[in-house]
Amino acid sequence: MIQTLRRLAAGLLVLAFVSAVTGADTVSEVLPPKPGEVRVVALGDSVTSGSNCDCAAFPQLYGDLLHNRSAVPVTVDNQGVAGLDSTGLLQELDQRNSLVEQTAKAANVVLLTIGANDFGDHHDDVTSGQCTGDCVSDEYEQLTANLGRILSRVHALRGDLPTTILMTGYWNVFKDGDVAKQQYTPSGRIASDQLTVRTNNAIAAAARADDATYVDIYTPFEDSADITALLASDGDHPDAAGHALIARLLLAATPNPLPTSPRQGG
Repeated sequence: MIQTLRRLAAGLLVLAFVSAVTGADTVSEVLPPKPGEVRVVALGDSVTSGSNCDCAAFPQLYGDLLHNRSAVPVTVDNQGVAGLDSTGLLQELDQRNSLVEQTAKAANVVLLTIGANDFGDHHDDVTSGQCTGDCVSDEYEQLTANLGRILSRVHALRGDLPTTILMTGYWNVFKDGDVAKQQYTPSGRIASDQLTVRTNNAIAAAARADDATYVDIYTPFEDSADITALLASDGDHPDAAGHALIARLLLAATPNPLPTSPRQGG
């Protein structure tokens, strides 16, 4: 047994040495799409990752819809992380050979949903209606700057390759529907909605200033017959119906066919 363990330990050391020398790992093996194929990467927070919904998240649903529309192979890399804010996403994109960097570099369609968590520290102030003055001005300024840097980083990773970037807004940066009515004050719900509109305006402006497309999530959710029916039980994330709606909105905003020029336009 001791000799076996020694041989196993020695083998592990050799493997570690070879990996260190060659730099071989799964991250470096992310491959770009072959001609006629589409690779989608979804970058964002818990909405993207599908938190609190025992269902397929919108990136995979979108990939299925895109495949059905285009009749070409579509691969989806969902890199959504619960709790991620814009600063965290920028750091992941800047981290050399990170999985986020490599999947973004290999994708010709980029889905981006980020920004709500930038205001998490002020959740109670906003939703209680106690956010006097502009208590989120610093966070809003940082988000605005980060969105531009995130888009610039994606373009730098993609180089001269044609890339479609779709940026979604939010129906609410905090909770909504029946849960919000139970937990937030009336003035808090108004303040949360106002912050959401402001956040969406920043995302839309970043898309217009770049080569990206803003996808309005706010209007379809808020104008639905019952927004609660689109939300998970926590009132903070989409349920299966909500994810399906986001996927359809993304598909409708996707150029058909996908662009072949280096810059998307629009």
